[in-house]
Amino acid sequence: MATRMQQLAQPKPNRLSYPDRRSVYWLDKLPPEKTGKTTEIGTCLFSRLSPTWEVSKWALRAVPSERLCSLAQPRAPTAGWQPDHQLLFPLSRASQMAVATTRICQLAQPKRKQVLGVSGHKPKPVPMTHMPCRASAHIELLATPKHDHPKFEGDRSACWPVSRASRNYTANQRLLELSSPKERKALFEGYDPYIVSRGARSASPSPRIQQLCLPLPRKCSSK
Repeated sequence: MATRMQQLAQPKPNRLSYPDRRSVYWLDKLPPEKTGKTTEIGTCLFSRLSPTWEVSKWALRAVPSERLCSLAQPRAPTAGWQPDHQLLFPLSRASQMAVATTRICQLAQPKRKQVLGVSGHKPKPVPMTHMPCRASAHIELLATPKHDHPKFEGDRSACWPVSRASRNYTANQRLLELSSPKERKALFEGYDPYIVSRGARSASPSPRIQQLCLPLPRKCSSK
């Protein structure tokens, strides 16, 4: 049995060798058969086994026309085109014997990087014109820091000593009653959070509340 590689290496079958491949035609009569010319052309196209083939004697004796000769010429470069400059070209004797000036030697020196401070920020250079200047009396007066108010008190410390009276104080019964949380029943025990207390139902509003409950005069439409 042929292996999978051998099966894939086989050429594809020539389908044109069987021109009549009809399966079912719902026609009154069969279609006309194809001529043998088409079969011969197809066989000729698909029967070439080698990529090289012989050239006919008429192709060998053919003479190209002037149009073919003009098209076969290589494309000429543009009028202003110049070839690439050579990377290594000979130096002239004057360039080899040249002596650099003091200015060129100064420019050829590498730049020195300034050492950054501890914070990592580059120090801003101070112009030389600002070095010898002196501030005026008014600027020195404005630069003087303001003094604190005589009655100014600083921030209170988070930790301060507690008095002896506060440490020995005993809460009365009323404070203990107010500090205890309210006792309420759970929802499954019958607690109703929407119930209105008896005191709220028997309360009477004050004249100020009644005045605020009235609508604005500009929004009241007269009928």
